[in-house]
Amino acid sequence: MLTRVGQRTIERVGPPLLRAVAGTWRTEVIGAERWLAVSESGRPFVLLCWHEALLPVIWHHRHRGISAMISEAQDGEYLAGFVRSIGYGLVRGSSSRGASRALRGAIQALRAGQSVGLTPDGPRGPRRVFKPGAVAAAGLSGATVLAVHAEAKPSWRAHSWDRTIVPVPFARVRLAYGPWFSPGRGQSAREEAIFHGRYALEEAVRLATFPAGGATPTG
Repeated sequence: MLTRVGQRTIERVGPPLLRAVAGTWRTEVIGAERWLAVSESGRPFVLLCWHEALLPVIWHHRHRGISAMISEAQDGEYLAGFVRSIGYGLVRGSSSRGASRALRGAIQALRAGQSVGLTPDGPRGPRRVFKPGAVAAAGLSGATVLAVHAEAKPSWRAHSWDRTIVPVPFARVRLAYGPWFSPGRGQSAREEAIFHGRYALEEAVRLATFPAGGATPTG
């Protein structure tokens, strides 16, 4: 456990340091027409990404009127400070703490016309295992779902359950959107939406992955 002084130090130093590093990344976007179709539709949307890709995905979509769902756990406080500093709203909660309150908050935000970013395998995994809360929130609010993934080269991967991607300074970031869809209501519609969500994320991962021959360094 960090001391209170240590927590405050990370909260103060972390966001400026992340902004400084992220500002050097060179981003290539694949499937930008999918983003434009959803973001310019005038309808709220759910932006899905695997937990491992949070840093480059959050940085790319800063100041775009999106609220991020952040864990209520202690480690979520550090990420919350960073996302607030780059223009996100917050919906607090996770699959393990405050889940029902967070889901209600996401639905309320979507119904109010605000888009929400969610990680369907967060905050504790298992890695890339799709949980239904994201598509449930979209279905109950009539929102569109858009999947996105990012890879970086060179990058470091944390020794954590999700293998968090941390692009190094001046890294190439390849960000890709999968196909978007609009889930319906009801159990059968939810099961279909989970299938579409998994497929959309798989497609985003495929498009974002760098071609073979130049492996990304990992830690």
